[in-house]
Amino acid sequence: MNIGEVSQAAGLPAKTIRYYEDIGLITPLRGANGYRQFTQAHLHKLAFIARARGLGFSIDQCRTLLALYEDRGRASADVKDLARTHLDEIDAKMAELAEMRRILADLVHACAGDDRPDCPILSGLAAPITSD
Repeated sequence: MNIGEVSQAAGLPAKTIRYYEDIGLITPLRGANGYRQFTQAHLHKLAFIARARGLGFSIDQCRTLLALYEDRGRASADVKDLARTHLDEIDAKMAELAEMRRILADLVHACAGDDRPDCPILSGLAAPITSD
């Protein structure tokens, strides 16, 4: 398969596939003409990476997941530890986003949104940061 075909099959832009090659996540074959040639194994690896990235795993985490996937002697505990760490990161981000939403909702609610110049949103953004 050429890069266009594997791009369509994996659901990834060709630019992303080239990037994954540049950083060593995949290593396609090269024809005599220098063009990339992808096998079903490359397609499977790209789909694996796409699913992992879709779940928010970082490139380094994807690299580790791929290594674990390819290591038939791996311990599932290692995979679970990586996934648990990522899940904890997601939970922390969700808590942070919930707090951001709460603060912004309070500011939006406090603003009359009329023709007057006073704006609690701008005042809230300009307020000094306090440490608890």
